[in-house]
Amino acid sequence: MKKVWMGSVLVLVLALVLAPTFLTAGDMPPADAAALWKYITETSPYQKWGMWPDHSGMQPGRAPHGPFHKVYVNDILLKATAAPVPFGSIEVKESYTQDQKLAAITIMYKVQGFNPSAGDWFWVKYSLDGKGDPAGKVQGCIDCHAGGAKNDYILVHTMK
Repeated sequence: MKKVWMGSVLVLVLALVLAPTFLTAGDMPPADAAALWKYITETSPYQKWGMWPDHSGMQPGRAPHGPFHKVYVNDILLKATAAPVPFGSIEVKESYTQDQKLAAITIMYKVQGFNPSAGDWFWVKYSLDGKGDPAGKVQGCIDCHAGGAKNDYILVHTMK
């Protein structure tokens, strides 16, 4: 009887310890352009997310993102206070033309084990119809953001 009780307690403790991990992992998409698009447009529409307090609204931009942009961040990233930021962090950048028309959407998504040599970021550029190309370990994104490697590759907001 004691062995059954101890086994039940062990199972309960493991369930309580691991439940948040399973719930979080199950809620986040894999490192896949189509799944991430569905997540940011249907499951958790990014336009409802917050913006960095020091980088909110329409901002001047530069190549390759265009002359203007807006940056949205999910709650995981918005609540992060230091680099490296937690896995599951997502930053969405809307890129605009000179006349401020939406032209593309780019994302950096932190996925555990995806690319440890470049901060575990999954990168993707979407056309307005949701086609993600390029996606994955995009060297142009990595090279540009490497200047912010100490800030976990985030360029528009400084982590404390």
